[in-house]
Amino acid sequence: MQKWKIELHCHTAASSDSLVKVKDLIKVARKRGLDKLVITDHNTIRGALYAKTLDPDLIIVGEEILTTRGELLAFYVKEEIPRGLEPVEAIKRLRDQNAFISVSHPFDRLRHGWEVEDLIEITPLVDAIEIFNARSFITTINEAAKEYARVNNLRGTIGSDAHTLVEVGRAIQLIAPFTDSESMKQSFREPEYLTKSSSPMIRISSTSAKIAKTIFGKDKFSI
Repeated sequence: MQKWKIELHCHTAASSDSLVKVKDLIKVARKRGLDKLVITDHNTIRGALYAKTLDPDLIIVGEEILTTRGELLAFYVKEEIPRGLEPVEAIKRLRDQNAFISVSHPFDRLRHGWEVEDLIEITPLVDAIEIFNARSFITTINEAAKEYARVNNLRGTIGSDAHTLVEVGRAIQLIAPFTDSESMKQSFREPEYLTKSSSPMIRISSTSAKIAKTIFGKDKFSI
């Protein structure tokens, strides 16, 4: 069975730190041969829902959610989860809608990484953790996540964490085809990974996006 190439972590202009337009993101994803693209904007599914109307076969609606302890990644999100919830409450709300739950860059302390005791608390409640993030530039961050997943028998997700078009597809997961969150979990039995770290300089783009939206207003930058 031929495996799908999927991108599990990317952003659009619906995130405060990205200027990527949805139509351009879809075009680039198709050009790079992706079979599925999960849009995981910060604390919103607005961009993902719009993308789904444009290319329903490609897009999976996701969200990156900032809790009081760290960030969660969710796939197959039906109802938006607000930021600032306790982790257990955010997970409960995701479970109620049968979403697939991962943990964003868990050991990257510069980007809402998790304290170990907090991560241990939620480990039985999630489906996976992110074992490679192309924007985690210190190699030990991803290595620690990979080892944590191994020790705790957790699935590992990877993602480019793309906030620009050039990053899309830098971290691709190859898994068997799936149709929903439940079959997606089963597809992780024998995953393959194609990973390439982004340059540390790429974060300048996120900072620039935040500054531009602060100066000119978010409404000036459509998705």
